[in-house]
Amino acid sequence: MTDADSSPSLASRLGHSLVRSQQFGLVMVLLLLGVALTLAAGSHPDPRTGETVNNFLNRYTLIQMATDASAFAIMGVGATLVIIAGGIDLSVGAIYALAGVTMAMVLRAAGAMDPAMTVLLGLGTCLAVSLVCGLANGLMVIGLGVHPFIITLGTMWILRGIAFVISRAESILIPAALTSVAKAPLGLGTALYPVPLLCMLLVTVAGGIYLSRTVWGRHIFAVGGNAEASRFSGLNVRRITLGVFVVSGLAAGFAAFLGAAFYGSATSSDANGYELYVIASAVVGGASLSGGKGSALSAMLGALLIVMMRQAIRTLHLDQNYEWIIIGTALIVAVVLDQRGWKRLAEKLAAPK
Repeated sequence: MTDADSSPSLASRLGHSLVRSQQFGLVMVLLLLGVALTLAAGSHPDPRTGETVNNFLNRYTLIQMATDASAFAIMGVGATLVIIAGGIDLSVGAIYALAGVTMAMVLRAAGAMDPAMTVLLGLGTCLAVSLVCGLANGLMVIGLGVHPFIITLGTMWILRGIAFVISRAESILIPAALTSVAKAPLGLGTALYPVPLLCMLLVTVAGGIYLSRTVWGRHIFAVGGNAEASRFSGLNVRRITLGVFVVSGLAAGFAAFLGAAFYGSATSSDANGYELYVIASAVVGGASLSGGKGSALSAMLGALLIVMMRQAIRTLHLDQNYEWIIIGTALIVAVVLDQRGWKRLAEKLAAPK
């Protein structure tokens, strides 16, 4: 027997790497939960086509779930960069609210415009507001020397308060030109709106490439793994820290643009509590709160898992009052299984025969 015969093939090594990956465990959990929901959900006649469809496994429910997950996933990709660098950003929900409200007020003040100009002005406003918020977070973290948890906890309340004051707690309508872009059917039918799903995938791919294929991405992992060693090796830790908070802010601003455009209005209470969903998405996706570990794809899968658990409560007609208890318990179980059970299973499956 030659060395080539005894050594694992490339396909085998790739298979073992796939099984060991964090994403494999998340995909398996999503598939198992999806199969269980499909079996338990029952069916109903589709009023559009008259065909009998499963209450869970149908394209309308699946795209609606992806739409619901898009905000969590887009913000989760940005927040994952902060977590990988060893920080945390509790202000993403407030940035979302402030950016959305500001965009709505600017568009209302601008009046009727060309549809393309409406989209550009709305997107530019959201990104400008979120850029300032992210810069403020980053500058205070590196300038004041206070833990990001405290800084972003404070800015969470400040930004939410500013959104409340400038909007007077009113719900401000978004121009129809912007809503029609966010709800463009793209040939899938009038009841399907895939734009948020596509934006989620694009942001995830961009985040994944940035983290895994660029020098700047590897520097973020280095800072999160050991900031002191990174500083001695010549990395500009302060600039990297500032950069991840800016990216996190911009991700929240883009999610606000998409969300406000899709739902047709913005209010200061938008995205209330989203910071917990976003952090949970990143952590369930495998990001380590101690830094140095995480990925954009895992953050998206974590967001999908959370939304699927919420959908399970609706599909099975469970009492909505138990939603937080069920989701919280399921999150803990998922993290424990992911860190212990899946790891042992992966090692067992990947072991050479």
